[in-house]
Amino acid sequence: MSDTPAGSEGSPQGGSGAPAPSIPTSPVAHATHEAEASWWSGVWPRIKEHKIAEWTVAYVAFAFVALHGATLLSDALEWPHAIVRLVTFLLILGFPIVPILAWYHGVRALKRVSGSELIIIALLLVIGGSLLWLFPRPTAERVRTETPSPLATINPRPESSAQIFAPPAHSIAVLPFVNMSGDATQDYFSDGISEELLNALSRLNDLQVVARTSSFSFKGQNVNVSTIARELNVGAILEGSVRRAGNTVRITAQLINTVTGFHLWSETYDRPLNDIFKVQTEVATAVAQQLEIKLAGNESTKFEVGGTKNPDAYDAYLRGQRLYFTDIYTPATLRMALEAIDQAIALDPNYAGAYALRASVLVNLAYSSKADSASPLREHARASAERAVALAPDFGDAYAILGRVREQLFFDFVGAGAELDRALALAPGSALVQRIAAQYSALIGHIEPALIGAQRAVSLDPQNWLVYAYQAEVLLDAKRYSEALAATQHAQALKPGASELNELLGEILFNSGQFEQLRQLYETPATPSDEADRYYFLTLTYHALGRQADAEHELDQFKKVNGDSSPYRYAEIYAQWGNAPAALKSLVRAEQAHDTYLMFLKLDPLLDPIRNEPPFKALLTRMNFPP
Repeated sequence: MSDTPAGSEGSPQGGSGAPAPSIPTSPVAHATHEAEASWWSGVWPRIKEHKIAEWTVAYVAFAFVALHGATLLSDALEWPHAIVRLVTFLLILGFPIVPILAWYHGVRALKRVSGSELIIIALLLVIGGSLLWLFPRPTAERVRTETPSPLATINPRPESSAQIFAPPAHSIAVLPFVNMSGDATQDYFSDGISEELLNALSRLNDLQVVARTSSFSFKGQNVNVSTIARELNVGAILEGSVRRAGNTVRITAQLINTVTGFHLWSETYDRPLNDIFKVQTEVATAVAQQLEIKLAGNESTKFEVGGTKNPDAYDAYLRGQRLYFTDIYTPATLRMALEAIDQAIALDPNYAGAYALRASVLVNLAYSSKADSASPLREHARASAERAVALAPDFGDAYAILGRVREQLFFDFVGAGAELDRALALAPGSALVQRIAAQYSALIGHIEPALIGAQRAVSLDPQNWLVYAYQAEVLLDAKRYSEALAATQHAQALKPGASELNELLGEILFNSGQFEQLRQLYETPATPSDEADRYYFLTLTYHALGRQADAEHELDQFKKVNGDSSPYRYAEIYAQWGNAPAALKSLVRAEQAHDTYLMFLKLDPLLDPIRNEPPFKALLTRMNFPP
C-alpha cells in the first residue's frame, strides 16, 4: 500500500545446545503478513482520514439535485425521456467511482491516479454503459421501432398507449369551477360560469375544446388532472373557483399544461356582478394567448356572442340551463326550465343565447307531446331559433338549433341544410354543431360526411353517451352493424341501464339479422326498456322467426299501449309482414299526424318492401329530401 506498515522483525531464537528445528521463514513474507494485518486493523481510521464518507454523502446530495434538475428541465423543455434516463444511470455509475477517487485524493489530493487505475475506472464505465442496453427502452421508442401487429390496427387504444400521451397541440377542457360560496344552491352559477367560458373558447377555430358533458363528467370525483387530461385527450385544462356574495363575485382561474404538469397562468378577479361578462372575456383572451392562439382582428368579440349584460337575466338563464342539463327530459322538468328561460328573456329581450336555449327545450317538449299540442310548440321553437339567429348572426350554435328545428319538426331538409352549413362555418369546434350536422347528413343519405361528423363529435365530447348513440345511428345507416353495436355498447358503458339505448340496440340487432339475440333481449322481464318498444320489437322478431301467431299477439299489445301515437311504426311492421296496403295506409296517417319518425323515411330499411310502391314514391317526393 502507499504507507509502510510498522512492525518488528522476527528471527529464530537460539539457546544452549543444538538449535531447535524450525521452518525457515522469508523475511519479506513475514513483513508482508504483518503489514496486511496492520492495514486491516487500521482501515476505519484511514477511511476517516481520506474523507471517503464525506465524499460519498456529498455525491449523493449532488446526484439528488442533479436528477431533479434534469427532470424539471426535461418537463419544461419537453426533452425526450431518454435524457433523464441517461442522467440517472450515469449518476448510478458514478457512485462506486467516488469512493475510489476519494481514497486516492482525500488527503489534500497528494496522490495521483496511475495508468492501471485509469484503466479500471474506464472499464467500470464501459461495463456500466453496456448494462444500459439490458434495460427495456421506453414505450415511445418501441412504438417507433417495433413492427406493428395486426391487432394494433383493430384496437384503437392498445395497452402500450397508456404510457404515451400526445394530445392535440391546441386542445383544452374547461372543468366545472368549484362553488366556494358555501351555499350548494349556487352550484348552477359556478357551473354556468364554466360553461360560458367553454362556449366562448369553442368559438375559436384554432382551438379544440372538449364539450360540456365530458368536461363536467368528472365533477364531484376525486380524479387528478393528469387522469382527466388522458381521458379527454387534451393538452391543457382550465379550472378555478367562484365565490359569490351579494352583488360581488370572485373568480379564480388557472391554466395547466397537462403534458408537463406546470401551471401556465393564473389570475383572480374581484368584480361586481354586472362585470361578470368582462371577466369571462378577459379569462378567455388570456387562455387563448397562453395557448398561442392568434386572435385575428377583433376576434375576441366572439367570446361575447349571444350573451347579455343584464346580471339578473344571466342568473335566470343559468337556472334554466341547469334544469335543462339534468338529463331527465320529463315534461315537468322541461317546463320548469322554460319558465326560467322566459324570465331571462323578459329581463333582456335581446338575449340571443336564451332564445337558442328556449328553442332546444321546446323541441324536446314537442317530442313528448301529442299531435294537437305539439303543433304550437313547433311554431314557438322555430320562432325562438330564428330570433336567436337574428340577434346574433355569428352565433354558430343558434344556426345548428334552427337547423334541427327545420329538419326534425318541419321536415324542411333543404332549409335545414343551409342553416347547418352556416353553423359548421361559424363553429366547427362545437360538439353540438357536429352532432346535429352528422345526423342530418345521415337522414338525407350523405353517409360519408355523416361518419366524419359523428367521429368529430365523439372526439370533442368523449365522455357523453349521447354522441356515441348518434354515431351508432349513423353507422347503422351505413350498414356497418358491428361498428354500430360497438358504439352502442360504449354508450351503455357510459350510461348503464339507459332504456333509451335499447331501441337503438334493437334496430341494430334486427337489421343485422340477429333475431334470436333480439328475442332474448326483449323477452327478458328485467330488460329496462319502454313497454311500447318491447311489444314493437317482439312483433317484428316473432314474425322473422316464423312465429306469426305470437307476432300478432304482440301487435295487439302494442296497439293497446301505443294507440295512434306512432303510425309510422305500424307502417314498418306491416311492410315487414308483406302487407303493403296496410303499410301505405299507416304512412298516410303518419303524414297527417306529422309523426317525427318520418324524418327516417329516405333510408329506413324496414320500409324497403314497399319502397317501389307509387304512394311511397309520392310521399318521398313530398318530403323533399335533397338529392
